[in-house]
Amino acid sequence: MTAVAVLGRGVAKPEPDQRETPWRDHRVSEPTIPLRHPAITDRAENPDAGPPADAANLVSLHESIAALLASRGQYRQAYQHLRSALDLMSELSEPPQIPEQFRREVDRLRREHAEAHEQSIRDSLTASYNRRYLDQRLVDLVAEQGRADGLAVALVDLDWFKQVNDTFGHLVGDRVLQRVVELLQQGLPEGGFCARYGGEEFVLVLPGVDRLTAVDLAEAARARVESYAWSSLVLGLRVTVSVGLAHEPAVRVADDTPRAPERQLREADALLYTAKQSGRNAVAYLLDGKAHLAGAAAGRRAVTEPRTTAR
Repeated sequence: MTAVAVLGRGVAKPEPDQRETPWRDHRVSEPTIPLRHPAITDRAENPDAGPPADAANLVSLHESIAALLASRGQYRQAYQHLRSALDLMSELSEPPQIPEQFRREVDRLRREHAEAHEQSIRDSLTASYNRRYLDQRLVDLVAEQGRADGLAVALVDLDWFKQVNDTFGHLVGDRVLQRVVELLQQGLPEGGFCARYGGEEFVLVLPGVDRLTAVDLAEAARARVESYAWSSLVLGLRVTVSVGLAHEPAVRVADDTPRAPERQLREADALLYTAKQSGRNAVAYLLDGKAHLAGAAAGRRAVTEPRTTAR
């Protein structure tokens, strides 16, 4: 067995073996550093002793290991080493001032962790939330019993988007999707958000609103898309959207449990079909069990009933 040479207190390193050993693994293993230094234990038994001479070196070593682990994406282990360093510093009778470099390293790790999480729930093209975030957040919103008025879900689909790609190219199509998201996200209520549902479909989640307010918000979003100066992107371009809006009233104590988010999304999808079949560029919603169109489309179109109504 390889002999061990002790360096300082509490840190051990194996002595080099005189025999040649073939290099089998290029992976870097995580260094093992004691979470509680022996000098700290000695100090607890002898409070009058001065601060351990090598404690600062151990703190620096923890910091270096944390930076290495963070560069490899191992944030959980990096945080463990940072916490260990802070624990060592807090147990000294006269803890040294935390170096500015150490503070910056902690801030960097926290920022990188937050950025990685944010990227995991965002759509890479439009920067709207993705389907994963939508599914998780809808479950939370439906479970909240104290929200005022209710929860609305609007399923938005770009009209004739394939023709946009075929006529102007996919790069223009990508810019259209990005601009539509910017327009949809304007004027959302507190806690509301836009998520990409798939392809050219998006979902507006509108918590804490009654049915009339939800219809007004969806119609305003549709009108913003229609009236935008799309010719500023490319001459001859025109973009509209169709919207299916499903509203769920607030759940009271005496009522049954709220419907699952999937059912509300299915209702919005059925109403989107109504908006499409009724001429597109419209918002369709249910009132007293019957489909209606909002805004300018209400007085000039025959309304096609939804394929299914998830009630």
